[in-house]
Amino acid sequence: MSDAEHIPVAAPALIGAGALIGFTMLAVFVGRTGGVGITQKPEATPVASLALTVEDRSDGAITLHEAGSDRLVATVQPGEDGFLRATLRGFGQARLRAGHGRDEPFRLTRYDDGSLTLSDATTGRRVNLEAFGPTNAAAFARLLTDGSTIR
Repeated sequence: MSDAEHIPVAAPALIGAGALIGFTMLAVFVGRTGGVGITQKPEATPVASLALTVEDRSDGAITLHEAGSDRLVATVQPGEDGFLRATLRGFGQARLRAGHGRDEPFRLTRYDDGSLTLSDATTGRRVNLEAFGPTNAAAFARLLTDGSTIR
């Protein structure tokens, strides 16, 4: 055996490394099972909700209607509201990939803690819009008027 193949390691160093690994694993186990260091928000209550249907127009604009009443909520012209367009397009494409039609509405919901979500019951997809920043969330927040209801 050459000197390069045999490197002596002090026994206390190996014992210390093993103890450190064991302590780390124990700390993670206790933290995960006991909920230590985990932040949980209380369940938020919906304060406003709007069921939206989306229609593409031949001129490139999209129209957003309140499902059920067919009330026009907004018209988004080509080149405007890129985040709103992209988000709704992504939701629509996910729905089509899953083999669902366009008939079911998307649901825009504001909660008492100020959060805003867009969800699709047919695919189970739900997005917290604040995750994309306040400007992008505001693009959807303006769709919720004082007349929006909980349904």
